[in-house]
Amino acid sequence: MPKDPFYGPLERVNDFCWKIPKSYKAGMRVDGLIYADDQMIEMIRKDQAPEQVANVAFLPGIQHASLAMPDIHWGYGFCIGGVAATDPDEGGVISPGGVGYDINCGVRLVRSNLDESDVKPVHARLMDQLYGNIPAGVGQEGKYIFSAKELRQLMAGGVAFLKKRGLATESDIEHTEAHGCLPTAQPDDVSERALTRGQSQCGTLGSGNHFLEVQVVDRVFDEPAAQVMGLTQGMVCVMIHSGSRGLGYQVCDDALRALRTAPAKYGIQLPDQQLVCAPIGSKEGEHYLGAMCAAANFAWCNRQLLMWQAREAFEQVFSRSWESLQMGLVYDVAHNIAKFEQHEVNGRKKKLWVHRKGATRAFPPHHPEVPSMYRAIGQPVIIPGDMGRASWVLAGQPGSMEQTFGTACHGAGRVMSRTAAVKHAAGRRIDQELAAKGIIARARSWKGLAEEQPDAYKDVDLVVEVVHRANLARKVARMRPIGVVKG
Repeated sequence: MPKDPFYGPLERVNDFCWKIPKSYKAGMRVDGLIYADDQMIEMIRKDQAPEQVANVAFLPGIQHASLAMPDIHWGYGFCIGGVAATDPDEGGVISPGGVGYDINCGVRLVRSNLDESDVKPVHARLMDQLYGNIPAGVGQEGKYIFSAKELRQLMAGGVAFLKKRGLATESDIEHTEAHGCLPTAQPDDVSERALTRGQSQCGTLGSGNHFLEVQVVDRVFDEPAAQVMGLTQGMVCVMIHSGSRGLGYQVCDDALRALRTAPAKYGIQLPDQQLVCAPIGSKEGEHYLGAMCAAANFAWCNRQLLMWQAREAFEQVFSRSWESLQMGLVYDVAHNIAKFEQHEVNGRKKKLWVHRKGATRAFPPHHPEVPSMYRAIGQPVIIPGDMGRASWVLAGQPGSMEQTFGTACHGAGRVMSRTAAVKHAAGRRIDQELAAKGIIARARSWKGLAEEQPDAYKDVDLVVEVVHRANLARKVARMRPIGVVKG
């Protein structure tokens, strides 16, 4: 059960990495590797997430190791924070559990030319305007309604589809991972049920851990990199965290049902039914990949429209255009996705399907997929924390390619279940506690804030320290929240 402690072996590799040897369980094809320091590894032992790391090591075609980032916690099939790369030429499989239900859940960071003193006189008004502009909460519909035909075009074209409608700029596209579009998307592989769920949800925040935050850069650690990203101490930024909404959830749900019998069909032995998978070149595998990529494109469009509405809210409050407020996109990163990438394994270059579930791509300087403006410093890696402490922007480092298939953490990582967090919040006003720290919270419900209270998460500063010292990504700037919109 997820709440039971992990009693298996965790052997120290170095100060920031621990190994579950493949001898732990018959059927493991590779070792498991968990990135954590001494303090974190004791927390990680408290649930069954390390067991999930070991289970993923059973997947056919898995390369190097089954990996987990320091924000690891228990999830569906894969742990949250899990990474696995599979080789199609060695019978590699694709597993929806390695992407998750919220396909291409991700985060984007928007800069501005405002500082905290500019916002202070209109702080409450700004948060009210954002809350009014941004549809948030379970089942909330947005103002952008697409027909089934338009939705298929959106899922095929990604953010470029929105640019044709005047809802994105070329700069927005350039500063989005994969330019906001996976070209292998197959919208026709997305079910009618998923289309119906997504028809009015593009440009909506959702609920759970999704948020829009107004933040202030409170410390810069790497001045040259921060300058390239356009970030300065005291600057007001906007961070947006959301995914593919009901459409992506339905794509995953459809795939899990369709793949239920695939392991038996292809002779794949799995220790956990939640790891259902299919060979990448199989009919079942190709169908999931086509639909998953389409949902990923939907998610990039969702975050683009959320940003567009946030820009409009700032325009309304400051009576200036978003361009004059210099509200440019720093970057947008996915952290629930599978992508076909080139990596080196045992001295050989291979094309692999890299599953990142609650993990962020962190490509280093000079990687060809890093936007040209960031190629000298490395890809921006955006790490949200909790709504009471901090978030970070890092830059990908060479160690990520050497150790983790170009990957770093994706957030702080939960230490409380949602149920436990609600119990912990009994009799408290989380909004008032945040207000005492200068953070204005706007949310649909008390429960939503209770589930996402700061105590429910690890300290993101400690998580970031691990990936920084392990040379996966280096610290560039830390942001503290001053306002949050939640579902």
